[in-house]
This record gives sequence, C-alpha cells and structure tokens, in this order.
Amino acid sequence: MKNKYVDLIEQTFEFPNQEFTVDENELSWFGIPLMDIIKQYGTPLRIAYLPKIAENIQKARRMFNVAMAKVDYEGDYHYCYCTKSSHFSFVMEEVLKHGVHLETSSAFDINIMETLHEQGILKPETFILCNGFKRPMYVENIQNLINIGFNNVIPILDNIFELDLLMTNFDKKFKVGIRIASEEEPKFDFYTSRLGVRYNDIIPYYEEKIANNPQVELKMLHFFINTGVKDTLYYWNELSKAVNLYCELQKVCPTLDSLNIGGGFPIQTHLDFEYDYEYMAEEIVSQIKLICNQNGVPEPHIFTEFGSYTVGESGAMLYSIVNQKKQNDRELWDMIDSSFMTTLPDTWSINQRYVFLAINNWDREYERVNLGGLTCDSEDFYNAEVHSNAVFLPKMEPGKELYIGFFHMGAYQESLSGFGGIQHCLIPAPKLVIIDKDEEGEYFTKLFAKEQSYKSMLKILGY
Repeated sequence: MKNKYVDLIEQTFEFPNQEFTVDENELSWFGIPLMDIIKQYGTPLRIAYLPKIAENIQKARRMFNVAMAKVDYEGDYHYCYCTKSSHFSFVMEEVLKHGVHLETSSAFDINIMETLHEQGILKPETFILCNGFKRPMYVENIQNLINIGFNNVIPILDNIFELDLLMTNFDKKFKVGIRIASEEEPKFDFYTSRLGVRYNDIIPYYEEKIANNPQVELKMLHFFINTGVKDTLYYWNELSKAVNLYCELQKVCPTLDSLNIGGGFPIQTHLDFEYDYEYMAEEIVSQIKLICNQNGVPEPHIFTEFGSYTVGESGAMLYSIVNQKKQNDRELWDMIDSSFMTTLPDTWSINQRYVFLAINNWDREYERVNLGGLTCDSEDFYNAEVHSNAVFLPKMEPGKELYIGFFHMGAYQESLSGFGGIQHCLIPAPKLVIIDKDEEGEYFTKLFAKEQSYKSMLKILGY
C-alpha cells in the first residue's frame, strides 16, 4: 500500500523535477540538501538563492528576443526589475550584474540608486523608470539623479499635476512617460485603476502641457495590469487598447518611442503549475507589431517590469514543527516555530499559496493537518494548497523532528512584514541566509541577518 509521504507527492505531481529532489528521505532544492542548511543555521530560516534570479532574467530576455526575431520586430527589448518586490542589497546587486534596468516606487528608492552608483554598481546609462505618486521628496530625488548624470531617468506621470512639480526649481531637460489608468478586472472593487491618467485625457494633456514645452520630452507610454500577464480576454483587451492609444499618441508626438508593459509574468506557486511563457511573449510582441503596422506607426521599444518573476522563485522559508495539537475528533494542528502572519503575510492577507513540501521524513505515512503559527491570532494558520483543500505532512513521531519548507516566496514578504521591525505578538524575525554559487559552480552560504533580538525590539518600542 502506497501511503507514505513520498508516494503522495510522486502520485500527485511530476516529481522529482529540476528544482526538487529527494535523497535518503530528505529534500534538496536546486541540489542543495536543505537538512544540511537547517543543521548549520536552525529554524525558522529565510533563504535567498541568488542563481535563480539570474536564471529568470536570462529566460525572459531570451523569450522576448526570440519572439521579436520571429516577426522581424524593429524595436528593442528592455528588462526592468521592480525594486518594491525586494529592496535588499544582495538582490539589487544580483540583478544589476545582468544589465537589468530598474523601476522605482517612492523617494527612498532613489536613495538606494544613489548608493549603488557611489559603489560603482549602478551605471548612469541604466534606465530608471520612476512610477508611483510623486510627493515633494520623491520629485527632489528624481531631479538629483538627473543632475548627477542619469540621462535615462524617466518619471512616469501618474497624474496631470506631477509635471509641474518636476519642473519646479529645475531647468534641465528631461524625459517623461505617462501612465494609463487602465480598467480593472471585472471582479475588482473598482472599474478604473486609481493610478495613472484617464485614456481620454492623455492626448489633450500632451498637446497642452508637453508638445510645446522645450524642457520636456515624452518618451514612454505605460500601462499596468494588476493581475499580471495572463492569457485572458481581459488582458488582451487592455493590451490592445493601450497599443492603439500608443499609436494615436505617436502620430502627434514623434519623440514617443517606448511602450512599458507593467504587470509581470506569474511565478510557480504549486508543483503542477503550468504557464506557456514562450507563447505569451510571442503573442505580446506580435500583437504590438500588428496594431502598429495597421496604424502606420513605428514599432516601439518594449519595456517589461518584472518584480515577483525576478525574485519570487529565489526565496524559501523553512520551519520546524514544534508540537502537534488535537483539538477535536478531526482536526490536527502542527505548530510551527514562527508565525505565518509575520513571515509570510500574503498567506493571510490575500490567501496566497506557495510551493509547500516537507523537508525530511519522506518515508513516513502521511496525515492531513492544519498548520498553526505562534501568535495568539486566529488568522495565523495555513490549511489549504492551490491544488487541494488540505495540507498533508508526514506523521509526527515522538523524539523525531519534522521540518517543512515554503518555496517561491522571495517577493514582498519581508517588506510587508516589516523586516527588522515590530512583529505581531513580538515574534522575532527569522535569520536570513544567502545562498550563491562560486566560479566552480559549488554553492556557498552567507548569514545576512541574525534572528531578531529582544533588545532591538525594545529599542524600537522606546525601552
């Protein structure tokens, strides 16, 4: 009878695969024995596996360049990383190794750009696309970046008032983009995004404020789809509307030459995840070319903004099961040594699910469980997978520890949980370990941050 945990996973998914393998009943991730990492650093433990970042950047570049070659596309492709997905220095340094351009969201983002430039990591010719609502400090920082020689800084106008702010006490010529206020998905709470300028206002705004302004050059039209790049009628309809607007605007604005496709590729959140990346890249490129050719407009340079796609699959969170509670006849609770609310906030805020596997004890029988965090909050739990309305783990045995891992959670979780700050119920932030490869292809680890101490929390609280 096949009732072991390894049998369950192998029968449910195509397993093992390039990312996950099992050796002597213990899980390896990208060839790294995770029990070795746990023995060295303990749990709870947050991991950042940097080679996955490079792999996804190269994959997207290759797909878009191949798609362009197939249809003889005349514009260029530019890969941008959305810094809001993860601002950590090791992430920024890794993406910039690969000639990636950057997209920012707020004032302090620009301070990071300046620091990277001072360190010789960020080159002045890099495109810096400045999204988000522009408050005075953000505007001033953008101006400073242009002043130190970043000629490819493009503030994306989020409303019709921002251009006046950018020109205040500033006499240099600069480039801008305009963000379209796209329509939201039909099931969303609102009809139109609160971000960007209305479709009908964009061309009149250009003609009134930019066309005869010698200081400003409109270079980019930007549209963002909150649901990301998906093969849905909604996505293709919004893309078509944006490209058609680009064509109308380009006919009266010859400096316009770039289309920024916001909303990134999805990442794998469960083991049977399927997504045809090549098809989507080819279809996007061919649709843009077709519409531009029909309108007699030169094909634009294509910019993509990939945040979660860049960094998401590089992250893992490891826990140990510290106890098991039976609360009634049917419900077992495996208690982790941390909190889902403080380490994986998306699991309770938007019901996000991640690739989830046991780290050890794959030869034991499996059982259905609920996973509980350490906070005294009823929402601090994880009890369902994307492919199933249940969680299964190897059975607990006295004296034998069980470890579990959540994978592909490298985007947003640290910033949403307030890395290094006050955690719910004062549960400490876990250790953060970086894993990279040397020139020989051997992996090595580096402790980036220790587990949060009570002293650091008390200091923040004023004690």
